[in-house]
Amino acid sequence: MICSIQSLIFERMKRPPFLKKGSRIGLVAPARKITLNELKPAISIMEGWGLEVVEGKNLYNDQDQYSGSDGERISDMQEMLNDPSIHAVIAARGGYGMLRILDKLDLIKFRRKPKWILGYSDITILHSHLHKVGFETIHCTMPVNFVRDPESVESLRKALFGIKSSFEIPHHALNRKGKCEGQVIGGNLSLLYALQGSVSDITTKGKILFLEDLDEYLYHIDRMMISLKRSGKLGKLAGLVVGGMTEMKDNQIPFGKNAEEIIADAVKEYDYPVCFGFPAGHEIKNLALHFGRKARLSVGESGSSLKY
Repeated sequence: MICSIQSLIFERMKRPPFLKKGSRIGLVAPARKITLNELKPAISIMEGWGLEVVEGKNLYNDQDQYSGSDGERISDMQEMLNDPSIHAVIAARGGYGMLRILDKLDLIKFRRKPKWILGYSDITILHSHLHKVGFETIHCTMPVNFVRDPESVESLRKALFGIKSSFEIPHHALNRKGKCEGQVIGGNLSLLYALQGSVSDITTKGKILFLEDLDEYLYHIDRMMISLKRSGKLGKLAGLVVGGMTEMKDNQIPFGKNAEEIIADAVKEYDYPVCFGFPAGHEIKNLALHFGRKARLSVGESGSSLKY
């Protein structure tokens, strides 16, 4: 059962208007650099949805691993946030870079006319920051990956156009049965860990926390989960959903558990439902999740469901 304080939090979350044919979507690269050839398929798909794709002025810039300097990436993101004719902003890809520019972004005009912010991985930084100030966002596949899985792309289209979604997830041996409801929040574990103690650090009480990660040492996963636990982020969750723990690495002397087992161990003393194997994160299948929106999680004998 959700307490009255948590219900007030649900009411405060602001939902940008859903898109329709003719809506404009901004395409930016706030992190790793990208090329036009990598984006052509995604641009064609989004135009096929009836959207007008507006490219950031510095989208194809190149400075070391980044798509331009910090200043150029700030400029593109700020212009998209400020422009009232832009209805959504999607990051072309992840990598690393959002954390470097976040504190230079001005949200005054965005607050007056919010728009959907789309992406995953490095974009967890922006999801968390906007959740903290009361806005829904969408955790989803990004244009660089549109060619990988049509189902993931279709789930993004439905999320953007306001089509209700529900997910059925096969049984996982580490699941913990139960039912709950709460706002879905979270994203990349490493970045949530990096945000602790900052103004973008999320609160988790009464919420459904989603976690995923890529290319981490197993002992890093253990350290991050213990850190989240010590900071109070795991004790009062409504529920936990674990997505892809992809391409994990081990030391020469094995850690002794895989990533899912590490997570299960970190939350074993709590009694909320836990769902493993959700198809989102750094996997081929990366289904769209509305962050900041209330959903119902049910984990049973035969599988799990997440319904908005």
